[in-house]
Amino acid sequence: MNVDAQVHPPMRGPVLVVLLALLAMFGPFAIDTLFPAFPAVARDLGTTALAMQQTLSVYIIAYGLMALLHGPLSDAYGRRRIILVGVAVFAAASLGCAFASSINELLAWRALQGLSAGAGLIVGRAMVRDCFEGAQAQRVMSLVSMLFGIAPALAPIIGGVIFVRLGWPAIFLFLSLYGALLWLLCVIALRETHPVQLRQRLVPRRLGQIYRALVRDRGFLLLALAGGLNFGALFLYISSAPRIVLEQWRLGPTDFGWLFVPVVIGMMLGSATSARVAGRLSPRQTATFGFGVMALGVTLNLIYTLLASEPAPPWAIVPISITAFGIAATFPAMTLLMLDRHPRQRGAASSLQAVTWSALNATLGGVVAPFLSQQPQWLAGGALLLVTAGMFCWWRYLGSHHPAEPAAVVHSTDDIAAVSPAARTL
Repeated sequence: MNVDAQVHPPMRGPVLVVLLALLAMFGPFAIDTLFPAFPAVARDLGTTALAMQQTLSVYIIAYGLMALLHGPLSDAYGRRRIILVGVAVFAAASLGCAFASSINELLAWRALQGLSAGAGLIVGRAMVRDCFEGAQAQRVMSLVSMLFGIAPALAPIIGGVIFVRLGWPAIFLFLSLYGALLWLLCVIALRETHPVQLRQRLVPRRLGQIYRALVRDRGFLLLALAGGLNFGALFLYISSAPRIVLEQWRLGPTDFGWLFVPVVIGMMLGSATSARVAGRLSPRQTATFGFGVMALGVTLNLIYTLLASEPAPPWAIVPISITAFGIAATFPAMTLLMLDRHPRQRGAASSLQAVTWSALNATLGGVVAPFLSQQPQWLAGGALLLVTAGMFCWWRYLGSHHPAEPAAVVHSTDDIAAVSPAARTL
């Protein structure tokens, strides 16, 4: 019998948590490790800083497009198989980036990275919900987020050290090696969590119907938008890191830790807080607390940038770290609320959430950040607007008639029309 077709006991414990965290790190590593080398890559490939910014946008757009399929593919063929294929393709694409001789080649390989990188994060969320219930699911999601939060701090530091010593192609060789080793670890230790009897055949027409049902669930969309807008406030700073660290703060390529380490500390503390209060506070209460912290962070950030003549660390990063705390505290609870609205389509639900986030982040990273990063005050104002929009979506969700009631499960094409009106109504 195919090993992926076997019905295994649910995976639990530290092995699953560590594996899912390592898989989720693909995104931050693929994005952040290259930041210290941006000027050098532009010079070597004979391109511009704006074109280099598009290496981020191309990656995110490809990530978002493929995200529509990662979850449904895992619903149909099992979680483990999709993860193994995604990790293998990511390792190969990273190797291609290392040997790119033009900006067009680099963009093509970055797109392939984006197409494959979502397998770990998107399918991993569904695996958490496959194996855990209630407060335990929130704790595990929080632990994964806490470990995942280390990546944005490590990535630019590792990238800076590799770049200074070995040159920028070695950054992609490191990513390829990371993917190869993780693939081997998954082959050895990762078990299937989605048994055959719960799988749903992947039919394009039915997939379209599933996504239509998700899109018609306003509660689901409000949760996905709220989370994406919140993270967008932080992603503005992540995507603007080269200009902030190298130009505004006048630091070197190995000094990105000044920006990323405090942010990651805030994210880890926020995730730890979410895990700590799981079972004591409801997901709605936890998320509302996180929004309050975010509002404090972005408000302090704007005030500081308006008062300081030249914002610089350490004080420039304190409000951003507070915002990161609120985002991380909110994320696990909101994600579980979202996934529980469609228990039989958790993969598809996770995919649609990823698409929403990717579309927003591609716009922020490729269009908004290059403009707003010209002035610290503009960045701070943009972050405030994004968090305010996220809070508005959250308030609309809380004001719905039955915000805690999951949408009807779509078992077959005949069930599409039976989606609960309560799940669609605000």
